[in-house]
Amino acid sequence: MGILDKAKELSNRVADKTIEFSSDEIIADTIMKAVNKQEKVNAILKSRGSNYRVSSIDLAMGIPPSVSFGIRRVSETADSKEIANNVSV
Repeated sequence: MGILDKAKELSNRVADKTIEFSSDEIIADTIMKAVNKQEKVNAILKSRGSNYRVSSIDLAMGIPPSVSFGIRRVSETADSKEIANNVSV
């Protein structure tokens, strides 16, 4: 097998993996896992008194696939109102 044949075989494998990564089932599973991770991290941040939350998720279905999380600062007045509402209940 020559070098060009090996390159063609490798390129075909990459193309197959790209199609596999972009299947609807895999995309749906990835979204569900990323949102679940966002909710868990936000709960941990909140329990530790952090003013930061994971606010956005970016998915890139390439090789390798990637998930990026955007972080934002929560306003302290919103946290104070939430604490006040929880205390009054």
